[in-house]
Amino acid sequence: MLYHPDKHRDPELKLQAERLFNLVHQAYEVLSDPQTRAIYDIYGRRGLEMEGWEVVERKRTPAEIREEFERLQREREERRLQQRTNPKGTISVGIDATDLFDRYDEEYEDVQGSSFPQIEINKMHISQSIEAPLTSTDTAILSGNLSTQNGNGGGSINLAFRRVTSAKGWGELEFGAGDLQGPLFGLKIFRNLTPRCFITTNCALQFSSRGIRPGLTTVLARNLDKNTMGYLQWRWGIQSAMNTSVVRDTKTSHFTVALQLGIPHSFMMVSYQHKFQDEDQTRIKGSLKAGFFGTIVEYGAERKISRHSILGATVSVGVPQGVSLKIKLNRASQTYFFPVHLTDQLLPSAVFYATVGPLVIYFAMHRLIIKPYLRAQKERELEKQRESTASDILQKKQEAEAAVRLMQESVRRIIEAEEARMGLIVVNAWYGKFVNDNSRKNEKVKVIDVTVPLQCLVKDSKLILTEASKAGLPGFYDPCVGEEKSLKVLYQFRGVLHQVMSADNEALRIPKQSIWPSLFVQPRIAFCTQQDRRPVPTTVCLLREKE
Repeated sequence: MLYHPDKHRDPELKLQAERLFNLVHQAYEVLSDPQTRAIYDIYGRRGLEMEGWEVVERKRTPAEIREEFERLQREREERRLQQRTNPKGTISVGIDATDLFDRYDEEYEDVQGSSFPQIEINKMHISQSIEAPLTSTDTAILSGNLSTQNGNGGGSINLAFRRVTSAKGWGELEFGAGDLQGPLFGLKIFRNLTPRCFITTNCALQFSSRGIRPGLTTVLARNLDKNTMGYLQWRWGIQSAMNTSVVRDTKTSHFTVALQLGIPHSFMMVSYQHKFQDEDQTRIKGSLKAGFFGTIVEYGAERKISRHSILGATVSVGVPQGVSLKIKLNRASQTYFFPVHLTDQLLPSAVFYATVGPLVIYFAMHRLIIKPYLRAQKERELEKQRESTASDILQKKQEAEAAVRLMQESVRRIIEAEEARMGLIVVNAWYGKFVNDNSRKNEKVKVIDVTVPLQCLVKDSKLILTEASKAGLPGFYDPCVGEEKSLKVLYQFRGVLHQVMSADNEALRIPKQSIWPSLFVQPRIAFCTQQDRRPVPTTVCLLREKE
């Protein structure tokens, strides 16, 4: 009714009202149709823009429409998969730094340059794999690896074909060859036995100069409860063993206990990982592993340092292995691993430096390098987002300004009605980015005046906003794309001024119910405005003579 062209006589206002009325008409067409309304309720505008809805049978339930939308998404994803691979890689560099703690001064005291510790790279491993979808059920996987240790090494290349036979299982056939070992033939099968239980079997034949070396590995897994899995593993062939483990994974923790009996290694292992619920996804972990080979205690932490990168460090202390520091960086689907062997003995100094050293280096790098880089990257992304949405924001701004002009007459009537009943009057309202923290004083305030649009939403002395971005309200637009926004309202109710601030996606209801019982008690601190619209404290008496 507010935007109907017939309600406006001014030609310019009539033209603006017609444009806004058409937008309302489009919204009505979507929301009045049960099918398009269900699509919009579930997926928003991007669901309406999805191709293929014209062939969908009408009169379907929201659940059926959801399934249809997911089918269309799968078809689009399948088209993308034809042109996309899934690369995965690992680079491991072993570093021998035992000369830092286990020096042989007597033997090398006459050797020139021996005063400096010798740190060497004693082993390296590189592996890479890519996937090539052939059909919606068939995938080819090509992988290879190279390894070297103390000057000796080799590599291999593998080709595998995987087929998804049904919703319950898949099979994989593998062929491989290397310079140190002969051809390899393998078969891997996965099958869901029940909704809570599955089995995996891997058979392999390794050909070498010593003959054929067969191998078989079978894993049986079962869901013990919502967050707990139990595993039974049997391995026959090279290093035969039986292993059982229980893994419990929750939102805040990850716990594993395992027992293995085998040749030549038998051990028991317990590990625990705590997950902090912060933006950096910080995790701390510890484990104890004891067996015929000795005992190892490990502890460490990992943290997200950027959108696609996770950095972790683990200290390993064991007998007879000594002390090692393991640094791991995950970047998307690539893993970089750096195990640093510090000493063959249990030296407190090595444990201390392995623990404190990475922490000092991380916090120094985070403060001096990572944090400034991420801040600059965020600014670049925001600037790029602003440039890409500049035309759309300009259009939204023009629509909002036109809506405000069309609201003037209605707002005048609403204010008159509210003044007559001493109801809710919006004195001033601002929407956008506010800077209240002294640490952000250099940032620019970006707000718009939304006094008129908010007053237009007042009904029966109440203003109710739901949990959604306020940038979509009539007369609003986004003044700072990609940044946190708030709504600040200075309003008068029963002759008293109040102020409230609400986050962008936070629900808002004014006046608050707590205001009612305090109206006739005593004077309160409220707010009024000066000409520059900055709120300043003042005392206002609530009691009026006629009340």
